[in-house]
Formats: sequence, structure tokens, C-alpha cells
Amino acid sequence: MLSYRHSFHAGNFADVLKHIVQLEITVHLLKKNKPFDYIDTHAGAGMYDLKSYEASKLSEFKRGVGLLNSLDYPELTTYFELIESVNRIPGKLEHYPGSPYFTLSLMRSEDRANLYELHSKDYQLLKTLTAVDSRFEPAIQIHNVDGYVGMMGLLPPPSRRALILVDPSYEVKSEYQKMIDTVIKAHKKFATGIYAIWYPVVDRARITQIDNILYKSGIKDIQRFELDLSQDDEKGMTASGMWVINPPWGLLEKMKGVLPKLKRDLSPDTSDRSKASYRCEVLVSE
Repeated sequence: MLSYRHSFHAGNFADVLKHIVQLEITVHLLKKNKPFDYIDTHAGAGMYDLKSYEASKLSEFKRGVGLLNSLDYPELTTYFELIESVNRIPGKLEHYPGSPYFTLSLMRSEDRANLYELHSKDYQLLKTLTAVDSRFEPAIQIHNVDGYVGMMGLLPPPSRRALILVDPSYEVKSEYQKMIDTVIKAHKKFATGIYAIWYPVVDRARITQIDNILYKSGIKDIQRFELDLSQDDEKGMTASGMWVINPPWGLLEKMKGVLPKLKRDLSPDTSDRSKASYRCEVLVSE
């Protein structure tokens, strides 16, 4: 939807989980001396000013990344270093990177990225962000077109190695079906890519429906990482998660250590954490 602006939600608990998973995949791809492609179907603005009207209206970052102490997460050094790199004063959270920044900041000259963003203002902000940093040129292409269509046109990439981040807003209910249909088609064209798919839990039945579609799709090697801060019958986004197709080795074990701490630190009611939980599981085996 063109009305959605991630600036209202930047740095929230969903961002924390999504970006941790994204970074773990990126670091894995960097371990080999071979180029990789990064495809982001819903890239957003790339950087968010937490002092802006949009971010301060809901201040979701205060209940997300703002609750975390980097000293408690030695296994997430890269994540916190990248956040610190975009803030002028150590320990003072004024900016939060969007998904493109986390991967682009680590890319090598031989790696390539294609970013898609339909919202005209966020598209321009993303272009400005990458234009002022010479590291991002000429390795990155930014497109003001439908990310699903763009992604399908790129697969399989020349590198035959890729992180494909699918992160729609799901403002329209039909987006769930569109997402899963597109991912299944993409997997048929490029079965070895790493697909990282973010989802919100607003209606658990919809997520269960996608689970069932994935089970029956024939796609193997799918893991799920989910952080639930409230019970499913409560209003709003009670949880968020990531489906990862072809997850890198070690991701499951890493998240088994991280998710219990995120549950502890991001639970909204410290006096009663019984409503909070997490999922770290193999959804479909190899």
C-alpha cells in the first residue's frame, strides 16, 4: 500500500527480530569469497530519524530497540555496531537503520543489490541515502516499481547466491496470499536462494493458513523465528516473525540463544511475562 510509512514503526520489536535474522544471513553469505545478490522487495526509506514527527508519534522504538543493552548481547555485536554508527552520541538513540542499510553496509564491491520501494517519498529518501555513500555505488539499483514483479525478473541472479528479503506491510488482507504465491513462484525459478519473509501476527488464523500452504508447497528447509509479546486474542500486532527458506547453518542455534533474551527484555509488562513467548523451530525439514 502506498499509504504505509515505516517511519511510524522504526525500531520496534518487529524490526529488532527482522534485522537480527537479516544480519545473520548477510554475515553467512560474506563468509565465502563469492559475490552475492541482495534483493529487498519492500525497502522503505533505509534510515529513520527517531526524532521525527512520524517516529515520535508512537515512539515504538522505545518499546523495541530502546529497551536493549548491547552488553547483554555479545553475540549481536554487528547489529549494535551498525546502529551506533548512525548515531552521533554514543548511547543516545536518535536514528535507526532500515533493512537496506544493515546489508548494504557490509556488502563488498563485487556484491550487488536491487531495492524496490513504491512509496514516492520513501523511494526518494532511499535514493538520497545511497547517493551520499560511495560504498553503495555502482553496486546498488533502486527501483520505484512493484517489488514482487521486480524480484521475479531478477531470478536467478548471476551470482546464484542471494538474500531475498520480503517485507510487505500487509495492510491489505490479500497481501498475505500475494506474498506466498509470489515466493512459491520465485522458489521454482531460484530454489537455492535464501528467502527471509517477515510477517505480523494480527490474526493468527492467517499465519496458520500460510504455514499450511508452505507445508504443501513442496519447498524444503524452512525455519521460523517468532517473538510473541501478547496473547493472540489481544488487539493489534501481538507478535511478529520470520520464515526463512534455505536458512544458513547455525542460524537456528543462534536464535535459540537470542530469542529468550529478547522475550525477557521486550516483554511489555515486566511484572507478568506469562503472556510473552517465542518460537524457534524447523517448520519444514531439509
